[in-house]
Amino acid sequence: VQLVESGGGLVQAGGSLRLSCLVSGVTLNNVTMAWFRQAGGKEREFAAAIWSSGFQFYGDSMRDRFTISRNNARRTVYLQMNTLKPEDPAVYSCAAMSGPMFYAQSAQYAHWGQGTQVPVSS
Repeated sequence: VQLVESGGGLVQAGGSLRLSCLVSGVTLNNVTMAWFRQAGGKEREFAAAIWSSGFQFYGDSMRDRFTISRNNARRTVYLQMNTLKPEDPAVYSCAAMSGPMFYAQSAQYAHWGQGTQVPVSS
């Protein structure tokens, strides 16, 4: 299984950015996919997850601003981030796991991408 993120880059506070995660080695509609983020010196934080059924979950500070989606034909999972705030800068990583349970716990995910940096300027 290989996950490759793209789409990171500098964005102004209040702006938008869409991250992509290209997935190979597993069928998207058989796994739970998620985005986590980690800022310098902080623990990894759950951002969003999408079940194989399409049901979505979000971290508290991301709800109403972030949207996770997937395109099975393109083998890609997206994270649309709107109204970016000064507290959003981090390395954003996508992850995959079989099954739906404990989707907010990073330890449940067996497969990870290398991450993409998202700096936010104020």
